[in-house]
Amino acid sequence: SSENKGFPKDQIHLECVLSGLMSLNGKKVLHIDRNSYYGEESASISPLQELYRKFKVPGPPKSVSRGKEWNVDLVPKFFLATGQLVKILMHTEVTRYLDFKVVEGSYVYKSGKVHKVPATEEDAHSSDLMGMFDKRRFKKLLHFTQNFDKRNPRTHQDMDLDKTTTRELFSHFDLGQNVIEFTGHAIALHSSESYLDQPCMETIRRIRMYSESLSRHNYSPYLYPLYGLRELPQGFARLSAEYGGTFLLNRAVDEIVMENGSVKAVRSEGKLFHCKQLICDPSYVPNRVRKMGRIIRVICLLNHPVKNTNEASSCQIIIPQTQLNRTSDIYISVVSYSHSVASDGMYIATVSTAAETSTPEKEVQPALELLEPIMQKFVSISNLLVPNEDGRKSQIFVSRSYDATNHFEFECDDIEDLYHRLTGAELCFGRSRQVSHNSDDD
Repeated sequence: SSENKGFPKDQIHLECVLSGLMSLNGKKVLHIDRNSYYGEESASISPLQELYRKFKVPGPPKSVSRGKEWNVDLVPKFFLATGQLVKILMHTEVTRYLDFKVVEGSYVYKSGKVHKVPATEEDAHSSDLMGMFDKRRFKKLLHFTQNFDKRNPRTHQDMDLDKTTTRELFSHFDLGQNVIEFTGHAIALHSSESYLDQPCMETIRRIRMYSESLSRHNYSPYLYPLYGLRELPQGFARLSAEYGGTFLLNRAVDEIVMENGSVKAVRSEGKLFHCKQLICDPSYVPNRVRKMGRIIRVICLLNHPVKNTNEASSCQIIIPQTQLNRTSDIYISVVSYSHSVASDGMYIATVSTAAETSTPEKEVQPALELLEPIMQKFVSISNLLVPNEDGRKSQIFVSRSYDATNHFEFECDDIEDLYHRLTGAELCFGRSRQVSHNSDDD
């Protein structure tokens, strides 16, 4: 924004969130940022011409005018309305700087077509994903998760839920394979099948969180900020500055100075900045991270809503891995002019997944077919990097790269984990309040 007083405006990386939380905790925080689009995996690109330039694609065409109306997130992710990141935003009051709008639909892919994710008893009743008997069983599972209370054994239906696996839980309700697939991947948002053989408490928690998020906003459980994710780091930067945080932008980090195995200072453009702890993303410490895989993302510009989504101006679509004989799900997020990230009547759909072969573009072809016709595609393949150690010895705390999912739940786990390692305390929130949002129906 024009009144942006030197705050980082292009990265949504977790370091911004942590610098805000640390400032709030009374820590003295210095935030050094290279602050360039290039090399930053989570930039927000505006105007549209910059996106074409970044991907070395000629354009944009004359028909796509008003480039300044575009804000394209390279790694778009939705917020679950009762998820952890919204709780962090409420706790820190960063919601003062953000306007949210509900994402209009949540869909799952089956047999070549997208279907609305049924997450309420009413949805289940009208869903074309299940037959009559499956609908009954699925409603019983929903009823069980909504009434479940860990402290009240009468709600446990004679199961020892600390020992019961998710597979056994689903079998208890006699759920068919179809129901298991959309429940596990499109409601509980598990990204692989390994959850089935793990204790079921986590899946119960996730189904409840999805249902509670949905009950807040009806259309879908997801929120997305107006003008895209670029507003998020600005909000946390303002918070950090309010509590005495200092920002140095457009500065390279030349060296991390160590002493007896732990960090002592950062050298930047000839100056030494002493510190007790250092938080950074993998790009600053390539020798302290390892590659766990690759992520493909394809940003698609469209001039129409996605077929079979009820003309939704924004939505999430999940393609469960088993539908395409894969080991990881494919995610599609769709946003548009309704979130003020594109020109009137235009849409931005981003497809993402973990690459499983040497030809990742072929892997996402079924997802791209759902979006046809596509005006322009921008393809990126990035490494998924994770830290080699927990940082307690070196006091260098490195975040993970963004995963392929199109929601923030896994990043929130990383924030909480980093916070715990940094402070020795759990990240706790006061009473939960509701995030306000804009809706055309209000």
